[in-house]
Amino acid sequence: MTEERILVQREGTFHYPIVFRKDFSSLSEEVLSLSKKSRRICVVSDSHVAPLYLDTVTKELGKCGMKVTTYILPAGESNKNLDQIQGIYEHLIQEHFDRNDMLAALGGGVTGDMTGFAAATYLRGIDFIQIPTTLLSQVDSSIGGKTGVDFRQYKNMVGAFHQPLLVYTNGAVLKTLPDAEFASGMGEVIKHGLIRDKGYSTWLACNREAILEREESTCLEMIYRSCMIKKTVVEKDPTEQGERAVLNMGHTIGHAIEKLKNFTMSHGACVAVGCAASAFLSMQKGWITEEDYKGVLRQLEAFHLPVETTGLSPEDILQTTKSDKKMDGKAVKFILLKGWGNAVVDRTLTDRDLLSGIHAVLDRKSVV
Repeated sequence: MTEERILVQREGTFHYPIVFRKDFSSLSEEVLSLSKKSRRICVVSDSHVAPLYLDTVTKELGKCGMKVTTYILPAGESNKNLDQIQGIYEHLIQEHFDRNDMLAALGGGVTGDMTGFAAATYLRGIDFIQIPTTLLSQVDSSIGGKTGVDFRQYKNMVGAFHQPLLVYTNGAVLKTLPDAEFASGMGEVIKHGLIRDKGYSTWLACNREAILEREESTCLEMIYRSCMIKKTVVEKDPTEQGERAVLNMGHTIGHAIEKLKNFTMSHGACVAVGCAASAFLSMQKGWITEEDYKGVLRQLEAFHLPVETTGLSPEDILQTTKSDKKMDGKAVKFILLKGWGNAVVDRTLTDRDLLSGIHAVLDRKSVV
């Protein structure tokens, strides 16, 4: 890793830093460097992450001279809802938080999305920082300002764009991450290579063993490179009016599977299956070769990710994609590959096309 921070811009001007460290010891320094007049900061975490890191983070933030409060959410996607957001609001009101104060999201993607949404909507918007503790949140969800909650099992259907002041990434936290959660994050990592950088995909293959062993410097390099890809895309299109949609590769079918599985399958695993479907449809259009298609499947499986699923109806998956927020009128905005490393937004897929892609990840033996 050549740099210890990435500076994210919006409309050509500096907006916030993504900082890469090996512990939390620089967190207070980074927060003080924001030069905010906040008197209070609430650290929002969840029941899984809080026992591991909450004490360390609150003590470090205490060095900033602010009153530090904490709010712990029940862990899991099933708790990513408006009822839990109300609990954050009540805590902030009771602690007399005003527009000069801020929130800190300490946890994975669910905690980051919920904390960001609470910050975006409390008093019509207060500041927040991201302290991501999962691979998925470090490479994806903490960057770009997308916040939100699920609504009646429709994923991220209610939300807002609200940029953080700071993203503080501590690579050492990956050591405590369960294997399934690490693999989930790799779903987003591999997606980054597919959509914008074939060379990065090659690097991942060459460093597979070190990555799976969670060698710290290699993982920090991987996180840095993924963040650079996402930063480049979101800077060009911060509110997803065009190019940013390519970051949704694997998500249309992936979100449908996630919902139909009642969130028992990890987000990254569902994205991996969705990427396999996207690669198949890209091959069907003649945009990638069969060898590239098989290469996508091999890379996903090499990092312990699924490329198919079972127990679901193709028609149910199809209908669920049509309730996804990525719909554009009556057309599904689907991300396909015009070559490995070159993702595009496609609005021409018919129901028959989509069903062929869905069948490819439900009955892969018949298509490979």
